[in-house]
Amino acid sequence: TIMLNYVALFLLDFLLNTAAFRRPGDSSPISPRLDDSATFPVLIPGSRLHLGFLVAIALTYGVWWLLNRSTIGFEFRAVGANPVAARTAGVKVSRATILVMAMAGALAAFGGVAQVAGTEKVLTGGVAAQIGFDAITVALLGRSTPWGTFFAGLLFGAFRAGAVQMQIQTGTPIDIVLVVQSLIVLFIAAPPLIKSIFRLEPKKKNKTPKAAPKAALVNASGGAK
Repeated sequence: TIMLNYVALFLLDFLLNTAAFRRPGDSSPISPRLDDSATFPVLIPGSRLHLGFLVAIALTYGVWWLLNRSTIGFEFRAVGANPVAARTAGVKVSRATILVMAMAGALAAFGGVAQVAGTEKVLTGGVAAQIGFDAITVALLGRSTPWGTFFAGLLFGAFRAGAVQMQIQTGTPIDIVLVVQSLIVLFIAAPPLIKSIFRLEPKKKNKTPKAAPKAALVNASGGAK
């Protein structure tokens, strides 16, 4: 499914190069500017924070509730943990998989809409700016949980936004942000990988033997007499 990203990307480039989608009088693959009524309103004047941020919070809560408080969410988690066991328990694995993919695609589509309608105001072939691939790292950092992914996305967004200002004000290369992001992923992924390679198991605590029942002690003392 990741390879389909390139299909969608080149299809978008093709459409933006046609007269139907390209901005009139412009040879670049860029769409006409969105009308103000079709964009997200700015929450704080002078900033780029728009209504899409609040919608993202609402969607995060909705996904959390769906996964942890609904029957279909339980099926999703069961299929993700062990598809064979879920199928044995009567869960329709194929249906659950398709639904999860459709929901994930809808959430990713909202991310694109928020980028276009809230920030760029125009649609270009590079509007995603590799955000989709960063989302894989964000999900890994967030342990694939809704709220964990949300806050991990804020962290990576701060990295992306602060990298430019850091280079302008201090002359620090932008690549240092990529190094920090890579180290974060390395420290998160390394422990499970090392355990898998060397087959390390957590140490089992020594179980202390249970005390003998009082009746057994009485019988033993009586027999000793």
